[in-house]
Amino acid sequence: MKHAKRLKSFMLGASLLAASLPTWAVVNGPAVDMKGGPAVKQLNLQPPVTKIAQDIYDIHNLMLYICLGIFVIVFGVMFYSILKHRKSVGHKAATFHESTTVEIAWTIIPFIIVIVMALPATKTVVAMKDTSNADITIKATGMQWKWGYDYLKGEGEGISFLSTLSTPRTQVGAPGVEPTEKRGDNYLIEVDNEVVVPVNKKVRIITTANDVIHAWTIPAFGVKQDAIPGFVRDTWFKAEKIGTYRGQCVELCGKEHAFMPIVVNVVSDEDYKKWVDGKKKEMAAKADDPSKVWTVDELKQRGEKVYAANCVVCHQATGKGVPGAFPALDGSAVVTGPKAAQLAIVMNGKAAMPAWKSTLSDTEIAAVITYTRNNWSNKAAENIVQPAEVLAARK
Repeated sequence: MKHAKRLKSFMLGASLLAASLPTWAVVNGPAVDMKGGPAVKQLNLQPPVTKIAQDIYDIHNLMLYICLGIFVIVFGVMFYSILKHRKSVGHKAATFHESTTVEIAWTIIPFIIVIVMALPATKTVVAMKDTSNADITIKATGMQWKWGYDYLKGEGEGISFLSTLSTPRTQVGAPGVEPTEKRGDNYLIEVDNEVVVPVNKKVRIITTANDVIHAWTIPAFGVKQDAIPGFVRDTWFKAEKIGTYRGQCVELCGKEHAFMPIVVNVVSDEDYKKWVDGKKKEMAAKADDPSKVWTVDELKQRGEKVYAANCVVCHQATGKGVPGAFPALDGSAVVTGPKAAQLAIVMNGKAAMPAWKSTLSDTEIAAVITYTRNNWSNKAAENIVQPAEVLAARK
């Protein structure tokens, strides 16, 4: 029993020491490809690329060293007392009950330790909250289960897009179903649309949500901010190194919580200008004329892509949904009935379903509704919705 207690104390001290060591990574392995993500054999925080993250890293190590010092001193005194003042060598227990000197010492010393720990931590927390004078402002909207981004201020203003997990379901599998494809290096931390920002620019992130609480987190930036429905929170970062940095939603936001990663691509000023120009041209190309009349086949083809990007997670590729959680679209009375009811639900949302009128265009909404009304076993009488009908429903 005596040796077991000593071993336990030794292991505790070793774990504290190990936690303060630098991160280990394979130089030529996947860790290099996953810049800003988790590293192979990682023991510590991710390498910081912002001043705030560096401050957090330094405070983390300071706290561990202080705790390790306290551990060594307290247990050292304890073991010394046990060994040198034991009864077997003739010592007798002391008879005093109090000591003014000891009382003062164990009050003042912890107070000093707390001050030493609190000063740098308070300075960093205050700096974390200073979102003023940002070069670029981006709104991040959490939704089950993806992120929506709107560039509100600065170069790139007006850009808006959804960012969805790009890891194929063949790598993920399902409960009771094994994946059929080998998992890649960026498994579950890769997206179809990355957030792009310039290096050495202060970027303010405004967070909110349209369903449940989410959290926007990039460990390498030292950023974690909850996204709460009906509330607006903000945070900021200033990345000092070009690269791709990865994070995830860190609030338990539902069954697909593990499938809403965050990827930020930090680029040079020149590359950022090119990205902004390209993104705006892409958005302009997608801004279809709502007065255009489409055929059923054209809308079905467009709607299949919209469905795969936004609806398949909940309603499944088969349209069968998830029993008890998300309704089936195959054979649904809403989908096969009058189109006005389905149009209202898709645009305004219902229960866990978000209001797609704020993130999808008139043509995209018309296309996805037309797709569901003509797919699987559905043969709706009102089998087509035109973009003009969606535009009219917005008014």
